[in-house]
Amino acid sequence: MSFVTFGEIMLRLTPEKHRTKINSCKSFNVNYAGSESNVASSLGVLGNKVAFVTKLPENQLGDAAISSLRSYGINTNAIIRGGHRIGTYFIEQGTSIRPSKVIYDRKNSSLSEIKDNEFNWEEILKNRTWIFLSGITPVLSSQCAKETIKVAEIARQMGVKVAFDMNYRRSLWKQPSDARIIFDKILNNTNLLFGNANVLKDVYDISPKGDNKYDQTLNAMETASQKFGVDKIAFTIRDHVSASQNKLSGVFLSESKYYTSDTIKVSIADRFGTGDAFAAGLLHGVNKGWNDQKVVDYATAAFALKHTVLGDQHTSSEEEIFSIMEGNISGHVLR
Repeated sequence: MSFVTFGEIMLRLTPEKHRTKINSCKSFNVNYAGSESNVASSLGVLGNKVAFVTKLPENQLGDAAISSLRSYGINTNAIIRGGHRIGTYFIEQGTSIRPSKVIYDRKNSSLSEIKDNEFNWEEILKNRTWIFLSGITPVLSSQCAKETIKVAEIARQMGVKVAFDMNYRRSLWKQPSDARIIFDKILNNTNLLFGNANVLKDVYDISPKGDNKYDQTLNAMETASQKFGVDKIAFTIRDHVSASQNKLSGVFLSESKYYTSDTIKVSIADRFGTGDAFAAGLLHGVNKGWNDQKVVDYATAAFALKHTVLGDQHTSSEEEIFSIMEGNISGHVLR
């Protein structure tokens, strides 16, 4: 079994001194990341066969992004070169009562300016089991929206399963109705849906019922399954204590049964890429043929552990994630 992910990898710039505000920062750490590439890197680190598909400029930044991808064991053969620039985003890590912030600078990026038939999807998807897509790529341009819908349709026709993370970035979409039109077409071809209860409210104006986040999540998943006809759904639950501490859990709906992980409380080093770690952990477990309870327990452990790792990529091994899953969360030094 093998995976493909499609999306934009960007230049990530973070103040060199951890949790420094951008307006007082003098230097930045450089990394290359993005939702779909983050999922690919986690899958690669865990030993899966995975390819990442995108378009990057023919310059040193494009070269560096590809080199970064390859360092995680990702196949980059389907990446095409051209266009004028790599998308960029700036991250300001929050702490305590101050939230984290993101500034995007990705207009006119190489991927946003792709043209018809630049990607040979039949060849790219040949002998693949899964393709992972997100709700971020379609907002980059009308062609990116068409391409995401197109690959989902081709994958379904070829018998390649589609995993779709219904990420919704408020700062990028003009209005939720624009996202709904595109998401509906992708969801028509989706086998496994990732998300959370909030995204249904944001995009579809559906307020989940329930007195607490867990009940609201179950209701949201039931609503999503009925509305979109998807029988496998994995949602995260995040209880914000502060920007420095969260309580985390996950729920997996599979074959009409709900499987819930334990709740893990984490102190946050880096909030970004955590949902991607959950998605990769769940896909890894499914790929391994684990039972559904083990799959969601593992995905949630990966989700929680990523909060302790700086950068978007989750570089923890399967063994390290298992240790968290088994309850080893005291943080004692391993000697």
